[in-house]
Amino acid sequence: MHLGQGISTITNARVLDVDTATISEPTTVTINGEQIVEVGGSRPSSGSDCFDAEGRIVSPGLIDAHVHVLATTANLGNLGDQSPYYLGAQAARLMGDMLGRGFTTVRDAGGADFGIAAAARENLFPAPRLFFGGKALSQTGGHADMRGPGTHVMDKHLCCPNIGIVCDGADAVRKAARENLRTGADHVKIMLSGGVASPTDRVDSTQFSDDEIRAAVEEAEAANRYVLGHAYTAKSVNRGLELGVRSIEHGNLIDRRSVELLLEKNAFLVPTLVTYERLKQDGAAFGLPEASQNKVDDVLYAGLDALKLAAEHNVKIAYGSDLLGGMHPHQGQEFAIRAKVQTSHQVLRSATTTAAELLRQEGNLGVVAAGASADLLVLDANPLDDVSVLGDADSSIHSVIKGGRLLE
Repeated sequence: MHLGQGISTITNARVLDVDTATISEPTTVTINGEQIVEVGGSRPSSGSDCFDAEGRIVSPGLIDAHVHVLATTANLGNLGDQSPYYLGAQAARLMGDMLGRGFTTVRDAGGADFGIAAAARENLFPAPRLFFGGKALSQTGGHADMRGPGTHVMDKHLCCPNIGIVCDGADAVRKAARENLRTGADHVKIMLSGGVASPTDRVDSTQFSDDEIRAAVEEAEAANRYVLGHAYTAKSVNRGLELGVRSIEHGNLIDRRSVELLLEKNAFLVPTLVTYERLKQDGAAFGLPEASQNKVDDVLYAGLDALKLAAEHNVKIAYGSDLLGGMHPHQGQEFAIRAKVQTSHQVLRSATTTAAELLRQEGNLGVVAAGASADLLVLDANPLDDVSVLGDADSSIHSVIKGGRLLE
């Protein structure tokens, strides 16, 4: 798999407009370098850099707003013991597979650094565009503190490939946020509640003090960035939103007040339902420790109800998968799960225009339009009829184009 030659025109393309949920008559998409310069019109269509879509649907590339490109195992505590070179090579493989599934942009929610982002940007290997945040911020005993109860030593070197860094107190949180932002991070992630993959915290715990959360938000906003917060319970979600967190990750146990705050604060919800189904079925086989296996049911069954509640009130919902280790191939199955309570159009928006807004990339990503990046899918099936077809890339995706170059 590699990114081949650049494409100057896509002819006989039936362009999918996500905003209007319409598909055009066959037309031409003109590309200059990595950017779309025109949709429609007439242009000479011969030459090796012309791609004939043959009447297929051309849609925006997909965006997954919650991945972990370094999570080569479900045992996240072991990542810090691995060579960063080894994990970098594994990340290249994982990201290439994501691109092959039609995800031309991903947002890493803990672990990826400026180096892996630069490698993706420079096309050193086939990969989606990568928005990174560095190490997630965790309190002692929080969701990114991967020490077991009998482990006391912690390696805090920033070069070590842990998904998070432990910091206690507002000053330490500021320092950790600044370290990530110093490297060019696109966002700062903090742990607002307990989680499944961490060994010692309860899912229903709240984490960090108000002052610590405010410190992270202030530092991100000072750098014109934003905070995303891992949170499951309504208590932890609502507290984070009230303190300025812009993006809530997971949110399986939200309540009506959560919905009110998401709307009031113009914030985003990023559910990740597929990961709990896969952790339930495959977690043990792919290294999820027993203590974490026992916590999966705490969040598995409530997630769909939370998604339905948010969708009914027009909350901004972005697509996320959050898969670990050998479960990554199920990335596209999130479409079918969400389709149980949302329309195909709603789900498609979550992986295109809404996710682009979350990334502050409106007009550049998630659309097929003049001035946008030429990140495109050529489809054999219509996702507006049944968005779950995107979960089977082999049968629904004819071609993937990233930055004007065809994935071959």
